[in-house]
Amino acid sequence: MSGQHAVATSLTAALRADVDASLAAVDADLARRYPGEPAERQPVHTVYVPADRFAADTVPALGAAARALLAEHAPDADAFAAALGMPRAHAAPVYDRVLAKLAREPVEDLRIDFEDGYGQRPDAEEDADAARAARLLARAHAEGAAPPFAGLRMKCLEAAVRTRGIRTLDVFLTTLLDAGTLPPGLRITLPKAGYAQQVAAMARLCEEFEKAGGLPPGRLTFEIQVETTQAVLGADGRATVARMIDAGDGRVRALHYGTFDYSAACQVGAAHQAPDHPVADHAKAVMQAAAAGRGVQLSDGSTNVLPVGSTQQVHRAWRLHHGLVRRALARAYYQGWDMHPGHLPTRYAAVYAYYREGLPDAADRLATYLAGTGEGDAEVLDEPATARALGAFLLRGLDCGALDAAEVTALAGIGRPGLAALAGRRTA
Repeated sequence: MSGQHAVATSLTAALRADVDASLAAVDADLARRYPGEPAERQPVHTVYVPADRFAADTVPALGAAARALLAEHAPDADAFAAALGMPRAHAAPVYDRVLAKLAREPVEDLRIDFEDGYGQRPDAEEDADAARAARLLARAHAEGAAPPFAGLRMKCLEAAVRTRGIRTLDVFLTTLLDAGTLPPGLRITLPKAGYAQQVAAMARLCEEFEKAGGLPPGRLTFEIQVETTQAVLGADGRATVARMIDAGDGRVRALHYGTFDYSAACQVGAAHQAPDHPVADHAKAVMQAAAAGRGVQLSDGSTNVLPVGSTQQVHRAWRLHHGLVRRALARAYYQGWDMHPGHLPTRYAAVYAYYREGLPDAADRLATYLAGTGEGDAEVLDEPATARALGAFLLRGLDCGALDAAEVTALAGIGRPGLAALAGRRTA
């Protein structure tokens, strides 16, 4: 066309093609190893229940116990806000959402524990508990009463308990399959993994069970609990977590930090074993870097300070837990362990307040970015990476029930599908 001028270049088409060819393996490796965020939501917590105590009414009983604790020690929004140091502006909507959540879905992710919380039992007893737990879980799914995510924590693959751990996994999964099919949201937790070979063995167990049960390849996935120092730093001085993810051959779903085992392994005194100890921060930072972009979710550990006793004692434990959850959220640890029904109110309060407090700014910044009006009088000039983070923030707020779709769309000018695409979530 007239008026256009040819642009001079110096590099040949043959060179560009050669560079493309030389990086083809890198391109393929990036696509395989870094698939992006999973399509499904991430639960905000995992509640661990010893297998011998798991019953048909465990989940509703946990919700009822949490609501009773609120009724006794924080009967209204103002009392709850005062106990936690929460801004009064968000007290009423957060309190109402917490009460509704505890009634509707008190547990998002349940793990039936056959490891430390269960201990060593006679084989016949553990066999019976594994089969009973699987039948109860299958029934809960059939009745629509199961949490969105649930499964078991088996014993680890260290020599002393390896045979028992594998058998419990087999009994649990076989019983589930005999009941019809493996339920959606199934979770398997592998504790105390410190070597890539252990993770590879776990992946092989999953593969062989799929073959035996006629399941599609890749149906079974699992989580790795990072609670040994070897999982973070190997004897050869190299970081281990990324190698364990690779060894899982696409089956590693999440990394969970184990507060007490890891702290004890680092010789941290019992009084100082907590999710905010420096050794915990280091381990989780390594986990976070290893998991980034891999489609592997990250979970914080737990606190063992329980909200029991007098109102003063309960409030003190609540403030601690609430602060730990808020701290974790700011560090992008969006999931954590809860060990007591009294932790449920503060888990949800911290999560809901975090997203509700951040909604106006995040929605405004994202709307400005999408409109292409970020320059001029804007206080923050956001770029694509930040827009991705803003989209992920709003999407997580929707996932957990802190935010409503209508208010997000009204404020940000974008709905859930657009947020999912912006945040880099894979399609289901």
